[in-house]
Amino acid sequence: MTNHTADGFIQELKQHQNEAEIEKMKKFFKDSDENTECLGLKMRTVFQTAKKFIDMPLTEIERLLESNYYEVRMGAVSIMDFQAKAKKQTDDHKQALYELYIRRHDRINNWDFVDRAAPSVIGSYLLDKSKDQLYEMAKSPNIWERRTAIVCTLSFIKAGNTEDTFAIAEILVNDPEELINKAVGGLIREAGKKDEDQLKSFLNKHASTMPRITLRYAIEKFDKTTRDHYLNFKKVND
Repeated sequence: MTNHTADGFIQELKQHQNEAEIEKMKKFFKDSDENTECLGLKMRTVFQTAKKFIDMPLTEIERLLESNYYEVRMGAVSIMDFQAKAKKQTDDHKQALYELYIRRHDRINNWDFVDRAAPSVIGSYLLDKSKDQLYEMAKSPNIWERRTAIVCTLSFIKAGNTEDTFAIAEILVNDPEELINKAVGGLIREAGKKDEDQLKSFLNKHASTMPRITLRYAIEKFDKTTRDHYLNFKKVND
């Protein structure tokens, strides 16, 4: 029987440590907390282990978030993701997951931690609730809170709501951080698959001034003629 504790999870991970993986992994947490360390594990191993520990109590998940090891924190957000997606998960537990994520965002401090859990833990929870928290986060000085604000809207898009994606993108469209630029471009591209006219309207307004990388992500799925059309907006302004 699995010991669903933080210590049990870490012990399980350490059985799969691989020195050769340490250097490979460092590039993935280069923007994270300077105290972050690496165990040396393939992400597949982390995700598989997290699934085994899906019944871990939230108090133990929070202990994982406090770890300096990158893979341990990735395990924490992965368990949160699995719990949030569980078919018979209670509304109370989904709320508790949401509150834990928001309260410990100081430890959810790398782009892939956000991308792993924000859509399911934050976005899915807020589908039928006020989105005010996201608009506050979009204006936060913390890059990871801003990334959560836009990335979590993937759940809204899948449910057919693109309005909040574009509204939050309006706030973040000229963000100084590349990791936000990429997220904005990627999310409005996804929203555009549901509502192409809304994406084109957004681009007509911002294509000439938005960061080039945001524009390239946003127009990635357009045909060449349409891509060139919007790239020319940018060239005129450069």
